[in-house]
Amino acid sequence: MNIAKVNYQKELEKTLGELEREGRVPSLLLHGCCAPCSSYVLEYLSSYFNITMLFYNPNIGDGGEYEKRKKELLRMIDEMEFRYPVSYRDCEYDPKEFYAAVPNRAEDKEGGESCFQCYRLRLEKTALEAAEGGFDYFTTTLSISPLKNAQKLNEIGRELSEKYQVPYLYSDFKKKNGYKRSIELSAEYGLYRQNYCGCVFSKKEAEMRV
Repeated sequence: MNIAKVNYQKELEKTLGELEREGRVPSLLLHGCCAPCSSYVLEYLSSYFNITMLFYNPNIGDGGEYEKRKKELLRMIDEMEFRYPVSYRDCEYDPKEFYAAVPNRAEDKEGGESCFQCYRLRLEKTALEAAEGGFDYFTTTLSISPLKNAQKLNEIGRELSEKYQVPYLYSDFKKKNGYKRSIELSAEYGLYRQNYCGCVFSKKEAEMRV
């Protein structure tokens, strides 16, 4: 399979169609980076899966920012209505894991190789938790962002799926106006929308753009 030619939205729709025909509701471990990015993804996927949100984001460089994003995600889950249950799973916050996995971030702008290392860090934790927890699928909300490389996310997801023997849910959530819908849901629920990914380097880049 030539991964560069895959339409990930069509791959997702194919999987969802198969689930509907089979009449089953599998479990999904969904890595979430923040409430705004998770909003549309939860609205979309909660009609097909029993979802557990995994908040694993050691890339967030400030403890106060980390707690703020986590609090907003929990509030959103509590306030939104879903067809099937959505639960939450936390991880210990340890920024040292990010700096160990992404040693050269200061030399690279957002969207570069160091960001791919950060994708892998968070996706591998999700894959491991999915394998240990007996989940049917795992994936991440990250592809909803216009700044995130969906092709690379899906390539990493495929590798980790083979390594941990848990199917990766291919996706590109920015498609079909997913990002636009996330902005609408953020306004509807009054969600805090940060202007940078999370790490201290992306924060500096955001400050320079102002």
